[in-house]
Formats: sequence, C-alpha cells, structure tokens
Amino acid sequence: MKIKKLNNTIPLSKLLWFVLGIAIGVQFILITYNHFSGFYPLSDFKHFLLRLLRGSILSFVAGLIIVLADLFFISFLNRVFSWSNKLGARIAFQFMGTVLFASVVSFGFTGFAQWLNPYTESLVTVFLYNALIFSVVNLVIVTILEAWMYFLEGIKAKDESKALKEELSQIQFEVLKSQINPHFMFNSLNVLSGLISQDVKKAQDFIDEFAFVYRYVLESIEQPVRALNREMEFARSYLFLQQIRYGDGLKYSVEMPADCMSQLLPPLSLQVVLENSIKHNIVDAERPLIIEISCHDGELVVINNIQLKISTNVSTGVGLQNLKKRYTFVSEKAPVFYIDNNHYIAKLPLIKAE
Repeated sequence: MKIKKLNNTIPLSKLLWFVLGIAIGVQFILITYNHFSGFYPLSDFKHFLLRLLRGSILSFVAGLIIVLADLFFISFLNRVFSWSNKLGARIAFQFMGTVLFASVVSFGFTGFAQWLNPYTESLVTVFLYNALIFSVVNLVIVTILEAWMYFLEGIKAKDESKALKEELSQIQFEVLKSQINPHFMFNSLNVLSGLISQDVKKAQDFIDEFAFVYRYVLESIEQPVRALNREMEFARSYLFLQQIRYGDGLKYSVEMPADCMSQLLPPLSLQVVLENSIKHNIVDAERPLIIEISCHDGELVVINNIQLKISTNVSTGVGLQNLKKRYTFVSEKAPVFYIDNNHYIAKLPLIKAE
C-alpha cells in the first residue's frame, strides 16, 4: 500500500517524523534554557522527563496543525504569488501569514497548558513568550518545508523528464517501424517491378520519390518538429507513390496559404493521417478516395470521404495515439479526429516558429 503524500510531494510518514523531531528538539532546548536561566528551574531528572513528555506531546499536536496549515498556505501562495513573478509580495505575505498563524496557535495551546497545569509566571508574559517561540519555530519550519518541497520537486521533474525521454524514444521507434513497413515496401517494390517494363521514366521518378520518402523519415525521426513546407514535400512524395499504385482510385487536393508553410508540427504527422485514410477505406477507380489538405485557423486540416473496407482486422489506433503523445511534447494543443457528414476529419494544430 502506498503512503499518501501531502501537497503531492512530501510523504506523510516522513512529515510525521519531521514534526516529532521538531517537537522534541524545541522542548529539549526550551526546558534546558529555562532551567539554567532560572525562568523555570527543574527539581530533578524525573521532573525534566515529565515536562519533556508533556511538552513534546503538546508541541507535536501543535506542530502537526501548523505544518499542515503551512503546506496548504504554501500551496495557495504558489498559485497566487509565485516566487518567479511576485517575489516581494510572496515574502511579505508568507512572513505575515506564518507569524500570525503561529501566534494564534500558540495562544490556544498556551491556554490549554494553563488549564492542565497553571503557570506560576504572569499569563500575559507566557502568552507573549510562547507566541515569539512559535513564530520563530514556524518561520524555520516554513523555510525547511519550502526547501524540502523544492528538492523533491526537482527530483520529480528529473524523473518525469527521464520517463518522457524514454517514452519519446519508444514512440519514435514505433513511428520509424511503421514507416519502414514491410507491406508498404513490398507493395512499392511490386509497383516498381511493373513500371520498369512499362514506363522507364515513371519508374525512375518512382525510385526518386521512394528514396526521398525513406531519407526524410531517417532525417526527421529524431527531430521534435519540422516545418510544414517540409512535411508537405514528404506528403507529395508519399501520395505520388500511392497514386502510382492505386491510379485514379486516389485523388487529393492541397489548399495551403503561404503563411502556414513556415509553421511547425511533429514530423510525419501528416503521413500518419494519410496512411490511416488509405488503410481503412476502399481505394478504387469507381469509388475514388478523395483527400483534401488545407490550413485553417492555425490547424492543418485533412478530410477524406468515408468508404470503409470490409475487413476482419480491427484498428488498434496506435498510430493516432502515438501522434497525440508526440504532440504533448511540443504543444499544449492536441490533434482532433472526428466524423462529420460521412467524412473523416483530422485537425493537427500548427506551432508558430519562434
């Protein structure tokens, strides 16, 4: 069973030990100081242990309340007054809130301790004395908590960064594997074999485009983003190969404003959508698959008519899932896929080049 974490960073078990250590440490220092200063002398060692036990229990309860409140207070300040943007306001509010809350808690617990065992000193003096101690201790606690949380967040960020890199490497491998697809290569070589005996010029063009496709895949797979104009060059080569194979069964149109071409997107994003359209739909001269590629409102839009193949193979959706994951590394926006009026629509967010 996993131990819950407070503020999503500090384990509860470690926090309890921290509060207990602070409680015992503070009481030991105060009792010792009060004894040797003559403020509250001890009669014997048993008296010391009784005061330490009673004081530690009260301090632990008070400390736990204060620490929990501090964590919520820090979380609130992180949202309202971040260290990076509002340093002065953060320091002022955190100092005032820390001292004020510690003073309120100290008054409550001093009153409770007075009820258990009345003080011999002036109650006002004890109130002020304890408020000062609680405030100083709470300032130290807040400082430690801030440093602790910063340290743990740093470790968490490193772990997440490592995990994301590993995930990205796996996604890149899956993308590369899907591009070097033996079926695509086999079909392309079959088409090339037929072209060589029929049209040498077209066969040479096919070889050039085929080489460009795989060269682009190898060049782009390690890149987080590529310019849309490069993606469109690749898409035209890819569609050229597919049109040689399917003939009049595959048609496409491109309507792309010039200002879109310099924007960015994850490499091979467009190819994933195009491959998905060809893979799942009938591509035939009598029922041509028509693909429209355009750019609207900062998105690359790909639309194709739906004429699904009758197949026992169920789509796993891995390609589109990987595409969505790759977008999480480079953009806050995610691609959208939906069906409207018997057309499949894919919208890929474009990223402005800085």
